[in-house]
Amino acid sequence: MSEARSNILKKVKQALVHKVPVPFSANQATINSVVQPSQQELELEFAANFSGLQGRFSYCANQSELVAQLKILFETRGWKNIYCREDDIKSNIAKQGFSITYFDDLAHCDAAITGCEYLVARTGSLLLSSTQQSGRTVSVYAPVHICIASTKQLVYDIDDSLMQLRNKYSANFPSMVSLASGPSRTADIEKTLVVGVHGPKEVFCFLIDE
Repeated sequence: MSEARSNILKKVKQALVHKVPVPFSANQATINSVVQPSQQELELEFAANFSGLQGRFSYCANQSELVAQLKILFETRGWKNIYCREDDIKSNIAKQGFSITYFDDLAHCDAAITGCEYLVARTGSLLLSSTQQSGRTVSVYAPVHICIASTKQLVYDIDDSLMQLRNKYSANFPSMVSLASGPSRTADIEKTLVVGVHGPKEVFCFLIDE
């Protein structure tokens, strides 16, 4: 055995015998985030960051205003084939007099409506999970993704959303959790940004004040 290796092993043995005190409390369970919340309201921060990622944001004072804005959007774009699996969303907008026959072919729909688990203000992201009725596919395969959320679902950072998700589902944590930050984009070819290649070309978020 070389002298250098022998010296290293001696130091390791000494360290195991004479333990060095840990420089922080063993009871310390949390680490403060290096990213601190800004002073502006979460609604404003999410709207700014989501829009900065080419997302289309709309604020709604209530369910009635949501329905009015959806009607204008569908009529303006000429969308007829709307896909939606989520019973609560369909029930809520139906109560506001929005009668629509939903399209059942995701691959050929004009747009798809989903909810979300949380909205992450700092990154302008939608946090989605496989536990939602929309499952894994709707927000990915639809040409246009429309997310309907409430102000109660706003959190500041990604770790906040994951902690809330853990508290919500406990041992039944979703098998898939994803973050959608605006429409899909890639710059793989000659560093030219192309939108809507691997997912929706447009992402809308309607935020209801609740």
